[in-house]
Parts: sequence; structure tokens; C-alpha cells
Amino acid sequence: MRSADTPLPVLPCDDPIGLQSFAVLLRGMNAEFNRIAQEFAHAQGLHLTDVQALIAVLDAEHEEDAGPMTPGRLATRMNLTSGAVTACLDRLEKAGHVRRVRAADDRRVVHVHYAQAGREAAREYFRPLATSTDAVRARFDAAELHVVVRFLAEMNRNLALVRR
Repeated sequence: MRSADTPLPVLPCDDPIGLQSFAVLLRGMNAEFNRIAQEFAHAQGLHLTDVQALIAVLDAEHEEDAGPMTPGRLATRMNLTSGAVTACLDRLEKAGHVRRVRAADDRRVVHVHYAQAGREAAREYFRPLATSTDAVRARFDAAELHVVVRFLAEMNRNLALVRR
């Protein structure tokens, strides 16, 4: 819940909940996330695509019924060729961010896992972002947070549909 002394956000137009406002605010947030990801990539000697692949591997761990990430699924998700994904995974594996493991039941299948060293490097780098996110969350009550989560989940679902 917003307290009386919390400043209102700067909104791009007269209608704070209109499409224009949402578009501007979402683009701004996306731009900031991209800058942070680019800085992490630079600090780790990686490409931005590599960081996007790391995010896909991490998020795959939370997807129901999807199983471990594979190079093929990663290529589809990122709209990359198999060669580009192989090069990306080579860089990530060399830097200690991922490990490739052959499936026990079918040695032809390769699973991509986020390596512990990579997790620790990301956790350390992104700790200020996590702290900031938690501080912002604390400014909202549970009902407001449920609405925010519902909005973000619906946006993600719809963005995936638009992409297809």
C-alpha cells in the first residue's frame, strides 16, 4: 500500500492506467533489465545472448512438465540455429556457468544445467537487484502484489502468443 509520503510515479500521459502509460513504463523497465543484463555479460566476458540463454536455462527449472533444458529447446526458445546455440553453450560452459550432461536413459540427449559456480556469480552480481526488488515489494500489500503477479503472468503468456 502506498503511504502518503511515497511519491507518485512519473507517468507518460494524462491517463496513468491507459495503454500509452503501460507501454512507456514496460519499455522503461525492459530497457533497465537489458542494461543490467548487458553489464553482467560484460563483467563475465559473455555476450548478451549468453545471458539470455542462462535465463532460459534457469527459468526451465521452474516450468512444469518441461523437464531439463536441452540445446534444441534452447534454440527454439531463443530463435537461434543449432550452431549458434552450440557456440553459446561452449562459451557458457567454458566460463563455468552451465554444464552439459547426457541423459541416463538416452545418451543422445543432452541436458543443460546451470552450474553452481555460475549460480553463485549471478547471485552475487544480482544481489542489489534482488534487494531493490524486495524493497519495492515491501511497499505493497498482499492484495496489490497478487494483482501485479497476475498482470505479469498474463503479459508473459500473451507475449509468448504474439511471438508465435
